[in-house]
Amino acid sequence: MRSMWKGTVTFGLVAIPIRLYAATQDQKLSFHQVHIPDGSRVQHRRFCAAEDTEVPYDEIGKGYETADGQMVVLTDEDLAGLPLPSAHTIEVLAFVPIESVDPIHFDRTYFLEPEKSAVKPFVMLRDAMGKSGRVAVTKVAIRQRESLALLRVYKDDIVVETMLWPEQVRTPDFDFLGTDPPQVGAKEMKMAAQLIDAMAEPVFDPDAYRDEYQQALKELVRNKIEGGDTTTPPSAAGTSDDEVSSLLEALASSVEASRGSTPEKSRPRKAPSKKAPAKKAAAKKPARASKRKGS
Repeated sequence: MRSMWKGTVTFGLVAIPIRLYAATQDQKLSFHQVHIPDGSRVQHRRFCAAEDTEVPYDEIGKGYETADGQMVVLTDEDLAGLPLPSAHTIEVLAFVPIESVDPIHFDRTYFLEPEKSAVKPFVMLRDAMGKSGRVAVTKVAIRQRESLALLRVYKDDIVVETMLWPEQVRTPDFDFLGTDPPQVGAKEMKMAAQLIDAMAEPVFDPDAYRDEYQQALKELVRNKIEGGDTTTPPSAAGTSDDEVSSLLEALASSVEASRGSTPEKSRPRKAPSKKAPAKKAAAKKPARASKRKGS
């Protein structure tokens, strides 16, 4: 696994340098958006609404639109100046019973790995939390986004559960909640309780369940491949096979033409080498060499 965050867990006066790893991975098939008639990839480009031109990535920033249509543009320098103490530090703020935390607040899970020099304090924190039955309330900033988080024991490790802020959790607002609840008879309640008992399992076993849709989807793709039901997309615009072939032919013709014209231009230059003076000049070379030896 590749770490995605490096920082320190602070627990009172104890500092534990750690690395963060994503605890989950997507096993779903990855698809591209394509043009159905020919199977070519569909490109998504960023265009300026006012100039109708494609915008390079380094000219794209963040903007907040006001109620009257004005735009507040925020640069990287603006954002870099904001206080973010949890950027590289996970500070333990409190310890609470895990039962007091509603799972609706949970967002994503990450594994913690201590640096080699911090294994002992890491194990101490893990075992102490495990015996207490409590989890640690913290804050952490990942990719410039600060989140409320929990540290909890998972098997022999500690994991970070990033959480949603209270204002991010919606309140159900349905008509039936504002009326008097219907009266459920004792016999109906008894039968419902019996059904729950009949379907009860000692513990939750995630391996007992399968993603049947993903299995069927993979089988569908496999059958299409084995049945030859595939498409070879044409080359992108501007680099078609015909254009590439024509370009190669033009280059080859140019090379041949240049080779054919080279001897005609070089013949006059070779002609003087056949004249007698050229031979005499060649005969004088040993004499010059002997003079050099004498000197």
